[in-house]
Amino acid sequence: MEHIVHPFSELFEQLGLDASHDGIEHFLHNHRLPPEVELVEAPFWSPAQASFLKEGLQEDSDWAEVIDQLNASLR
Repeated sequence: MEHIVHPFSELFEQLGLDASHDGIEHFLHNHRLPPEVELVEAPFWSPAQASFLKEGLQEDSDWAEVIDQLNASLR
């Protein structure tokens, strides 16, 4: 089975966010998470975005690695 690696920008596209370099930088600069808040519980996600992130992590899908990267980038 082939393991697909998604680029960070592709995750932003999947979430319906600006996936340009500047858009990603702007999002990460303006959205910070304290250590006690789970990524999927962040108040800035829509229900659909939170669901996508949660399912990606729970199912250890091919999105899980880049979702982990997003989590680390928001800390």
